[in-house]
Amino acid sequence: MHLSALTLASLPADIHTPIYDRRRHAPGVVHLGLGAFHRAHQAMVFDHLLTTGDTRWGIHGVGMTRPDLVNLLRAQDGLYAVRVADGSGVKWQVPGALWRMNVAATERETVVQAIAAPATRWVTLTVTEKGYTPALGQLLLDGLRLRQQSGLPGITVASCDNLQGNGHKLLALVKAAATPQDAALLRWLDTHCTFPCSMVDRIVPAATAEVLAAASQALGLRDDASLSTEGFWEWVIEDRFADPSDATLLQSAGVRVTGDVHSYEEAKLRMLNGSHTAMALMGAITGRPFIASCIGVPHIRTFVHQLMGQEVAPHLSRSDWTDYRDALIARFGNPYLKHSVHQIATDSSQKIPQRWPPSVLGQIAHGASFEHHALAAAVFVRYTLAVDESGQAYALNDPQAESLMAMGAAQHTEPEACVRALLGREDLWGSALPHHAAWIARVIHWHQHILQHGVDHAVQQLAGA
Repeated sequence: MHLSALTLASLPADIHTPIYDRRRHAPGVVHLGLGAFHRAHQAMVFDHLLTTGDTRWGIHGVGMTRPDLVNLLRAQDGLYAVRVADGSGVKWQVPGALWRMNVAATERETVVQAIAAPATRWVTLTVTEKGYTPALGQLLLDGLRLRQQSGLPGITVASCDNLQGNGHKLLALVKAAATPQDAALLRWLDTHCTFPCSMVDRIVPAATAEVLAAASQALGLRDDASLSTEGFWEWVIEDRFADPSDATLLQSAGVRVTGDVHSYEEAKLRMLNGSHTAMALMGAITGRPFIASCIGVPHIRTFVHQLMGQEVAPHLSRSDWTDYRDALIARFGNPYLKHSVHQIATDSSQKIPQRWPPSVLGQIAHGASFEHHALAAAVFVRYTLAVDESGQAYALNDPQAESLMAMGAAQHTEPEACVRALLGREDLWGSALPHHAAWIARVIHWHQHILQHGVDHAVQQLAGA
């Protein structure tokens, strides 16, 4: 038997399950990007608020392109189990906040109507960096237009992706979709809607057969949508809401509401995400399957510790960065999180521009060493060969895969030319680094070392130094 509304009552008593009515109320949140991260993060925050008796936080979940997950969740009435596991133990939970589901690509009008529904108070997004397209801006604008035309109140539209200034970028994207006929709509949007910036943090790997089997054993039911995550989570959001009373509510659920999202955002992007990308690329090349397999190797652990402490932290405004760094290293080693290096390496061309160049430029401005980032960049160049050090091929899952592989193909015959070509891309490195001779020279140095001696030898040499 599958997990569903009908079988919920049969679950073991120690599993947290929804105690609120999931059928009587309309959803108050439309969420775009119905992936694993949202279901183990914001959906669990909203589940907490629903549990307190506030019925306005049910979710209308929207998958952007693929129907498979939406169909799977529909079959389970929007229910799924989450294993929360870390050094303090393991517990299972079934959040019940997901009430309705659609696919934007095939059910667009339903999604527009959902944004414009009278009960909708929030729209949240986890569409990833590559999802911020004109089509997304148009979808949101069409929904907001319908709200305005119906005389409905404005809403909070919260981006929860790894983009710096994500609220500002999302608002700009929506406004870019407007035509001259939308002048009144834009005035209404500026007056009644808010686009707060936010930072979200929780490690949520893609589901594996091991998690599905563990869920089945824990629940006594089959659950094809189960997930595994860590105990740690953080959601920092700008104190800018269409309904100002939401700030107190979110704080009661453990969300940090602040006027300074930026300091948390930059620390997460450069420390967690930046080192994640570096480890993922190393793991892909050395054949280590998971982040825990990488951080468990002493020289990689030392490299990550040094990368964050010596080259990233000096340019952060988050004051508790040492505690944050140490917590990150412990989190990376969580044995329950089978976080695939190839999952994290996905879309690296979209992620690197925000994660690495700001720290490199900060080091250059202070006349300080950027060796760890130069080595990471050399690893990225080596990664574009799409074959690991034992000869196993892997796929580059990246919007720029074709051009990256074309540029990196001749590494064994023309290594320096390949490095220069890839470092010359301003879409990856910004406008300054492609012309910085010392930066290019150090990446070339480490790339040659990697080709001759392997990634591990290069990391050992730098970490030991």
